[in-house]
Amino acid sequence: MKKVGIGLAVVLVVALALYLRFRHPSGPTETAYAGNREVTIWSTTAQVREPVATAKYGEKLVVLGRSQDQVQVKTVSGAVGWISEGDLLSADLWQRAADLEAMAGKSPIEAEGHTHAISNLHVEAGRESPRVRQLSKGVQLDVYTRKVADAPTPSSAAAATVPAVEKEGSGEQPTETPTPAAKKEDWWLVRAHLADQTTVSGWILGRFIDLDVPAPLPDYASAAGMRSVAWFELDKVAGANGGAKPQYLLVGDRGPEGQPCDFTQMRVFTWGAQKQRYETAYVESNLCGKLPVHITRAAKPGGDVLFAFQDLSDGAQRTYRMERTIVRRVREGGSPPAKRKHVHG
Repeated sequence: MKKVGIGLAVVLVVALALYLRFRHPSGPTETAYAGNREVTIWSTTAQVREPVATAKYGEKLVVLGRSQDQVQVKTVSGAVGWISEGDLLSADLWQRAADLEAMAGKSPIEAEGHTHAISNLHVEAGRESPRVRQLSKGVQLDVYTRKVADAPTPSSAAAATVPAVEKEGSGEQPTETPTPAAKKEDWWLVRAHLADQTTVSGWILGRFIDLDVPAPLPDYASAAGMRSVAWFELDKVAGANGGAKPQYLLVGDRGPEGQPCDFTQMRVFTWGAQKQRYETAYVESNLCGKLPVHITRAAKPGGDVLFAFQDLSDGAQRTYRMERTIVRRVREGGSPPAKRKHVHG
């Protein structure tokens, strides 16, 4: 019996040593988050499968394993199943999205609008940037900062400079066709207001945003050939039947997207009490303005209004003062220039 006991002890020691030698210690738990409005968790990666649970956007998940583009996850409630890699946000990407949301919350809103088609929110400006979330059509947006990114181009092989074919018998040497410059696209940092009363922030391609510019500003902008970029309520004045009419600053651009300036034109629209309609009180073109536009209003109604922005052409701050319906630029030191001719429309 004593020998048997010693033999069992030796076997246990050897087994323990082998276990410690060859076991694969589990790595740190990987946390991820559901990346779509509603993510289905499936029983298997096979084509014949059943749903075992659903995860709402932002729901915390534990990653258990991976198989090609499928990820095995465990929900907070304990359900285990598989989802597509594209429906998952890594912890790092989730934190970057949270940082964007915090930044948007501290930034001034430059415009408001909505998505006119199904659109993707990205963590950075550019189509190759990871997607934060997909938005449905008609989602309300607060619009903040603009960036320019390169538009997608053909493959480098197709876009590379290639020599032209030499004309037979001409004696001419082949010439190189230069690679066309990359097209630029406008991207905007936005905060999306979702149907469940939550918000999410990210970068969206500018052409997927329809701005909700208040009437009649779109008509004025269209007549001037201006593409609206942002607008600001400067103050309010008395309107008909005792109501109040806002007076606006509208900034915009001409030409294609991807320009170096956020806006190149601005117009101030004031309410004409006599004719009971808006009038174009101030026009300025050939700017290279950068958002945001800072508005400083008087403490009491009817006082002067200041608005200012950076001019990218020289880096200087441009400041303007509106006194009732008169707008003048304030030069450095506070002195306004000579009165500018006003255009009524």
